[in-house]
Amino acid sequence: MERLKGYQCWIPDDYRIIILVDRDNEDCQMLKEKLENIAQQTGLITKTISEDKKTFQVLNRIAIEELEAWFFGDIQAIVSAYPKVSTNVGQQAKYRKPDEITGGNWENLEKILQKAGYHRGGLEKVKAAREISQFMTPAHNCSPSFQIFYQGLLAMIS
Repeated sequence: MERLKGYQCWIPDDYRIIILVDRDNEDCQMLKEKLENIAQQTGLITKTISEDKKTFQVLNRIAIEELEAWFFGDIQAIVSAYPKVSTNVGQQAKYRKPDEITGGNWENLEKILQKAGYHRGGLEKVKAAREISQFMTPAHNCSPSFQIFYQGLLAMIS
């Protein structure tokens, strides 16, 4: 909250702040409400409270479960970054609804990549994120939480 207070004092009209957090085990609605309240207490306008949904300073977004769920929303991006991964991964029931994957998304991603011969020493999250994200096609990602994030970004730049 202190950091947001600092931003509020000097943020130019054309700057935007994106707050992106993993939901993990928290209640999504309560977490979003908490983020909204913190921003509002500092005097910043969030997309949620903005009357026209275009004039805002803060975009609060939540990656359901873990950020890695977004990669499962675009299996083709995983396969493009790691060609030995089976294209059938996305057809498995467990991975069809990325925001509902249980058992830890990064652990599932690690298992899939290791099975294909990658990240044998353990998943390097930042490296994997860089490698996969460059192949992602945002409009085709089937993760609902990713789509909400993506639509928020589009609203910021429109």
